[in-house]
Amino acid sequence: MGSSSPRPVVLDAGALIAFERADPLMLRLVELAVEHDRVLHVPAGVVAQVWRNGGRQVRLARLIGSSSLQVTPLDLAEAQATGALCGLTGTSDIVDSGVALLARRLGATVVTSDPQDIHRLDATLPVARC
Repeated sequence: MGSSSPRPVVLDAGALIAFERADPLMLRLVELAVEHDRVLHVPAGVVAQVWRNGGRQVRLARLIGSSSLQVTPLDLAEAQATGALCGLTGTSDIVDSGVALLARRLGATVVTSDPQDIHRLDATLPVARC
């Protein structure tokens, strides 16, 4: 039996908010990522959804600026795919759609405060509630 590496992890807005509020589970997830030299992923739209004031969001600012978080930009192709997924699923949350697409592309688990939102977009994605 070979060892399999853990799935990548994509964070949604709820996960970043929980981290910012010092949720023990989210703090531990980030700590484990750092300890094991793993990168967490987030679409740029998620950052836009939660970012308000870097001077007051010190914990979040540190995470965003660290090598432990990879922020995936929204380019034209990704924007079109995000909108198309919303159209296919009859949803309107482009940020969650971007999370689902990134997780699908990476074969990742989504850490979210609302698994139903993610499963409306892609019922096959593994999710973990934060």
